[in-house]
Amino acid sequence: MKIRTIIGILLLLIVTINSGCGNMKPITGSSEDIQKQLAKAKKKSDKAAKKRNKLAYKHYWSMQSKSVKKSIKKNKKRQKKKAQKMR
Repeated sequence: MKIRTIIGILLLLIVTINSGCGNMKPITGSSEDIQKQLAKAKKKSDKAAKKRNKLAYKHYWSMQSKSVKKSIKKNKKRQKKKAQKMR
C-alpha cells in the first residue's frame, strides 16, 4: 500500500512539472519583435481590465435604488455648483 502511494505521488509530481513547462513559450526574435509582442500583450490586458471595470460599474448602478441614484445626482450637482463659486 505504501509503495503504491509513493509511486502515485511521484507520477503526479512528474505530470505537474511537465505540464508547467509546456505553458511557457520562449520569446524569440529581435528586440523590436519582442517589444511589439509585449506591447500587444499589455494592450490586450489593459482592454480586458477596462471591460471588467465597465461591467463592475454597470452592475453597481443597476443594483442601486431610484432614490439613491437621485440623491447622488443631486449631491453631484450641488458639489459642481460649489466648485464653480469657489473659482
